[in-house]
Amino acid sequence: MHTTSVSSASLITLQDDSSVEGIPVDESTALLSNVDQNVVEGQVSKPVKMTPIPKLQLATICLVRLLEPIGFTQLFPYINEMVVNLNMIDDPSKVGFISGLVESVFAIFQLISIYHWAKISDVVGRRPIVLLGAIGMGLMTFLFGFSRNLTYMLITRSIHGFFAGNIAVVHSVLGELSDPTNQAVILPIYALCWPLGVIIGPMLGGTFSNPADKFPLLDVPLLRQYPYAMPCLASAAFSAFGATLAYFLMEETLPSKAKQAPKPSKKAKSYGSVPFPPTAASLSARELFAIPFLQSLIVSGFALSFISAAFDAIFVLFAYTPIEVGGLAFSASQIGYSLSIAGCLSCFIQLFITPILLRRFSCAKMYHVCMSFWFLPFVVLPFLNLILRNGRDESGEILPHARAMVWSGIILVMLVCRLTCLAYSFSMVLAKEGAPNPSSLGATNGLVQMSMSLARTFSPAFSSSTFAASIDSNILGGHLWVMVLAGIACLGSLASARIVNESSAKKY
Repeated sequence: MHTTSVSSASLITLQDDSSVEGIPVDESTALLSNVDQNVVEGQVSKPVKMTPIPKLQLATICLVRLLEPIGFTQLFPYINEMVVNLNMIDDPSKVGFISGLVESVFAIFQLISIYHWAKISDVVGRRPIVLLGAIGMGLMTFLFGFSRNLTYMLITRSIHGFFAGNIAVVHSVLGELSDPTNQAVILPIYALCWPLGVIIGPMLGGTFSNPADKFPLLDVPLLRQYPYAMPCLASAAFSAFGATLAYFLMEETLPSKAKQAPKPSKKAKSYGSVPFPPTAASLSARELFAIPFLQSLIVSGFALSFISAAFDAIFVLFAYTPIEVGGLAFSASQIGYSLSIAGCLSCFIQLFITPILLRRFSCAKMYHVCMSFWFLPFVVLPFLNLILRNGRDESGEILPHARAMVWSGIILVMLVCRLTCLAYSFSMVLAKEGAPNPSSLGATNGLVQMSMSLARTFSPAFSSSTFAASIDSNILGGHLWVMVLAGIACLGSLASARIVNESSAKKY
């Protein structure tokens, strides 16, 4: 999506591919916010034809995008149980810290690699980096299932995160496959991959953990010895399939490496917010961070990732914790079903709500709206525990009406959470708009994703430790974690407000 500077001294005509042709505008004319607007100052514009969607390429990159959320979330339902059953700790109160550490090392090594993968892809091409990442993630997920000690878990999880650093490259491929005329269709489809992965991953983890106890046909010595190998094997199978499909079907999208790269125009084109010729060199990280719009997007992306990762860690720990000490006492299967509900809600939102929002509203404003409601899920969770505390009979069994209310509450919490997670979709559009030239798209996505990974490096451990400290010390009735995380969510909303200001400044 391009922007045009307007002066009071002259009339101009919007001439790039995403604008309406031949319609004079001045300072009193509202700038076009999307390609569907076709009436300006009482004149009817020429309809803009949507660029054909590369269906096969989009399907391939969507499958590759599925691999990260599946591999990342498939251990959520059983990680706390795994830490306890494998005797990795002496004090049960440390379960949250250990599980948070296992989740955090993934983000640490993703942080280390993410910008470097993105920069390398700007030189060698997107395809080899995507393939290498898919193969590496699958192999490390498979090996994680054979963990017998904490050191082995941390090593495999770290290398998994290193290969998952190719996420910025996958985003760059999407940016090169789409343009302002078709992104309202392509982006929601692509954005479905994360919620689908969040459905598939926890379902694999909750269903296939301890398979020898659940399925008579799988009651074999190997799965008795390694009760968590089966979900990891299933997750690795997705990676193997994705890598195979990408090898045979994925085409290179980096303009300088693509087989049918378009000939560069002699005229300078506007890409994002700054005019650059198509052959402009990739900017360094320092130069990119000096752009005010990108600076705001990077900072707010950090806040978004911190909050969402904190909720993921807190919800799993909260659901696993006994009712008496402030949780829901859910089994691994129930935790998996809860996370799958969130994924189903995300799919619905991405299919039926996101396209409308992308066409009708400013991405910057919707990004800020999503960030402004992140405090709600944290505030609602303690009430679910209160329902269970007061919904038991004399024998301690949970009454049916209380259980129904809790599951209704979980659906409500997950709905709000998935709506606020739409900020990730808007962030992808904003990153593409903010890239100063095509050669810097990979590096731009790398910086934004790196800030998000930085937040994920310590957010799970911080939130889990805060939860444990609140329970142990009974601070604010064991609810100090609610105040801390809701407060951080509010600070994140303030950070996202800068995006709206910078976006407005770009347009005028």
